[in-house]
Amino acid sequence: MPEDARVASSASPAGTSAGPLAGLIVADFSRVLAGPYATMLLADLGATVIKVEAPQGDDTRHWTPPSRDGVSTYYLSVNRNKESVVLDLADPADLDTACAIIDRADVFVENFKVGGLAKFGLDPESVARRWPDLIHASITGFGLDGGADMPGYDLLVQAMSGMMHTTGNQDGPPQRAGVAIFDVVTGMHATIGILAAVHERAASGQGQHIVLDLLSSAQSSLVNQTTGYAACGNEPMRMGNEHPSLFPYGPFRAADRDIVICCGNNSQFVRLATEVGAAWAATDPRFATVHDRNLHRDELRAILEEGLASRNAEEWFDVLQAVKVPCAPILTVGEGVQFAQGLGLDTVVQVGEGDSAVPLIKNPISFARTGVSYRKAPPALGADGADVMEWIRRTPARSENTLTFSGRGGEDGH
Repeated sequence: MPEDARVASSASPAGTSAGPLAGLIVADFSRVLAGPYATMLLADLGATVIKVEAPQGDDTRHWTPPSRDGVSTYYLSVNRNKESVVLDLADPADLDTACAIIDRADVFVENFKVGGLAKFGLDPESVARRWPDLIHASITGFGLDGGADMPGYDLLVQAMSGMMHTTGNQDGPPQRAGVAIFDVVTGMHATIGILAAVHERAASGQGQHIVLDLLSSAQSSLVNQTTGYAACGNEPMRMGNEHPSLFPYGPFRAADRDIVICCGNNSQFVRLATEVGAAWAATDPRFATVHDRNLHRDELRAILEEGLASRNAEEWFDVLQAVKVPCAPILTVGEGVQFAQGLGLDTVVQVGEGDSAVPLIKNPISFARTGVSYRKAPPALGADGADVMEWIRRTPARSENTLTFSGRGGEDGH
């Protein structure tokens, strides 16, 4: 990557970090989930993230239960590796400090209500004029125009995107997902957009405004469902745990409980039918192809579950795994974490030192050379204010700074 994309300073409040994004400075003015998730991903990869919070703190600090040592686990889940400073943007001195942080940053992330930053001179137009090489990421609920006044809660987007309409039993009410899925997806999209802008800036020397909204992210992440409507007018309906295009693909009753079985092609179905004692079904005209099986779901389910009744779900998991039929037990969240641990994935990491260490779920990316780091537990409100102020004092503002960011880490800025 060319070395003309400039970073303010790798001398961060927390000291020099390691990782593929070492030297990248992120001013994080976001709260709740989508923005903080994006900035945590950047921080895990070595970026210095300064979390600017209002005096009452990020909303998720107060979202309990559950909690660990009195701290919301919702907050803990998306705020490691960050420095927390408390600023009231309505206070002129604090606003000056906020601008000083942005003036030393490469990336400015915010999810204020559309137009809410204009009174502070931090609206997109003002930011672009004052900091033309800054990457400014705005996360909204429903865009900058027709949906600008609509609050961006994930559940509203699950409702309006069609996701709830396609989730739940066929004869039951629409259902939400068990997690704020579109906040998470939007956070990942934001991370991709920021990294792309950092890459582009290396060549152009210019920043740009990145805009994301939860509804567009939802429409994209509904993939085959939204494309089915856009491409041929298909309006998907609730099908419970059924897949609209594949069968068998979902939970099936074994002797004791359900087991999930996923047959994505004919060869997998042949092996499944053979193991459950119904090898003949693989050549029956009703079940010979994916299309045929979709048309005769009820008959095929009865045949498969008659065979599955001979063993419990755990036994079938071993049997079907052995013949490469994709299957899975239905686990609790805790059981899922333990299962991943048993596979050697080590999904739980201790972040922080000594008694202050917090067990968190690791970043899912593994690098062969430049790794993910877990430098700092999610900070208490304003815990790093003094360090941030000292960092501002000793770090040149953008107009005075000539350091470069190459994606290989930065140099010491003083």
